[in-house]
Amino acid sequence: MAGNKPISQVTIIGTGVIGASWATLFLAKGLDVVATDIAPNAEASLRGFVDGAWPALERLGLTPGASKLRLVFTADLAEAVKGAHLVQENGPERIDFKKKLYGQLDEMLPPDVVIASSSSGLTMSEIQSGCPFHPERCVIAHPFNPPHLIPLVEIVGGAKTSEETIRRASEFYTALGKRTVRLHKEVPGHVANRLQAALAREVYHLVGEGVVSVADVDTALCWGPGLRWGIMGQVLLNHLGGGQGGMEHFLEQFTGPMTAWWKVLGSPELTPELQQKLIAGVHAEVGSRSIDDLAAERDEVLLGLLELRANTAGGGAHSE
Repeated sequence: MAGNKPISQVTIIGTGVIGASWATLFLAKGLDVVATDIAPNAEASLRGFVDGAWPALERLGLTPGASKLRLVFTADLAEAVKGAHLVQENGPERIDFKKKLYGQLDEMLPPDVVIASSSSGLTMSEIQSGCPFHPERCVIAHPFNPPHLIPLVEIVGGAKTSEETIRRASEFYTALGKRTVRLHKEVPGHVANRLQAALAREVYHLVGEGVVSVADVDTALCWGPGLRWGIMGQVLLNHLGGGQGGMEHFLEQFTGPMTAWWKVLGSPELTPELQQKLIAGVHAEVGSRSIDDLAAERDEVLLGLLELRANTAGGGAHSE
């Protein structure tokens, strides 16, 4: 694969929430974007999303040349991938669908075009098995929702992914201002979703056991450790928690208590009763706020945090 071609035209396959968010980011970074989706009203939904998200990207700063007019939509897959330098695939999380799609893309695209999947659950080794010619150019580039705001991208190769593809993908997303993490092994759910799942398990356990209400467990997270996690990762926070002795002192002091807590963490079953308890609890917490209200609240605070981090020396470059 010739790896020196600059990536200036991206094809988006699948324009649901994740695909639309990716499209908005790519446009804001001055790229040409061709999007494709066979769903009814897909183009109107996509353009509506871009219009709605654009003010946030303007606030963060558009790249010179960025324009919503650089978005092209077509329902024809072959037409959509013509001239693409990278494909961002956001299709359904079904392995049969993805293997068939990647087989088609493998035939349509020149071998130097990177095919990146936003998949959160499937492995690239499974997906790229549908590519008979150039599986080495396929890679997972898993974002966090919404991708146009959350910087994280998890880069995961499959058994046949080349190091050059990993490098090109990492350089591409980093150049867009994303924070990439490289996974050296494939694991279900990648890294960030596994961390979320571990936390969700204990949250649901505590609610199910009647230890705390839904509203209070959310408060405990977002007004406690969640505030710190928006600045530094767990291990770096542990290093700070050790005072002047750093991580060495932290482990000396807290290994005993921490490992004792591990032994009593819950393993809840999401029974119909627990599900109803969670549903009722979150509706009580939400009150009259709509999903759109909540999303706007999240995005406004998130924008403030991103702006603050951008203005901090180093932008938190070593805190992930």
